[in-house]
Amino acid sequence: MHLEGVLFFPVTPFGGDGRLAEEMLARHVDQGVTKGAGGVFAACGTGEFHALDADEYERVVRVAVETTAGRVPVLSGAGGSLPYARECARRAAAAGADGLLVMPPYLVSAPPEGVARYVRELAAATDLPLIVYLRGNARLTPDAAAGLAGLPNVVGFKDGIGDIDLFQRILLAVRRATDRELLFINGLPTAEMTAHAYRGLGVPLYSSAVYGFLPEVALAFYRALTGGDDKLAQRLLTEFYRPLVELRDQVPGYAVALIKAGVTLRGIDAGSVRPPLVDPTPEHIARLERLIAKGLEIAGC
Repeated sequence: MHLEGVLFFPVTPFGGDGRLAEEMLARHVDQGVTKGAGGVFAACGTGEFHALDADEYERVVRVAVETTAGRVPVLSGAGGSLPYARECARRAAAAGADGLLVMPPYLVSAPPEGVARYVRELAAATDLPLIVYLRGNARLTPDAAAGLAGLPNVVGFKDGIGDIDLFQRILLAVRRATDRELLFINGLPTAEMTAHAYRGLGVPLYSSAVYGFLPEVALAFYRALTGGDDKLAQRLLTEFYRPLVELRDQVPGYAVALIKAGVTLRGIDAGSVRPPLVDPTPEHIARLERLIAKGLEIAGC
């Protein structure tokens, strides 16, 4: 699997009745792909994977696949209990997804060998390529990651932990264990804040939550980062991304809720987040609106 550029994690829009809003989702995905996303990750963390039932999950993936129409790869989340993860894999394959992002098993904590077994059993249940998401209670040692790299359909690792020393050791162990070209992705929240650090590890790929509602700014940062325009990159980090992170950290779950509010502010009604997440307050939405204007100004849009 080949991925490059800015990776797009669409939100999952809901209507006023709380049901999946497929037309809004199609518009959202099409806009993101048309603007230049390098890949679509549907029904993942930003897409409220945790809040979807199996039928909704399959519909989200199908809409993303049909709307993308082969322009870039489409991957979807698979996680939670192992039986549910297997069901996600089955439904994602039926919907035409190109691969899976293996989300953490929720609630329970487990040692690295247990997490590795979870991935192995999911890999055995599907032919789809898997990217393993290291986050929360899904943590691997370098040796455990190297062991998973031997599975034919494990094609990469996404780091949402942020332990640079650990991820460097995982990179070294995996690259020593296999000569396959695996994907490594910076998956920290608001990953632009750490993009320079991960590029120093040889990890240029990152997921961009900002791309979901402000692709112009996300692409301006990406071009500055990859083109050596340090002045623009630092200005975006200082005047847009840092205040956004500070707003995000005001309330747990804002890493999703703010993105969804931003999508609505930009003209696609994404609706509310589902419990246990909460929608941003009017004050925070006003701050987000000002940040959007500032980001577009800096990006020259």
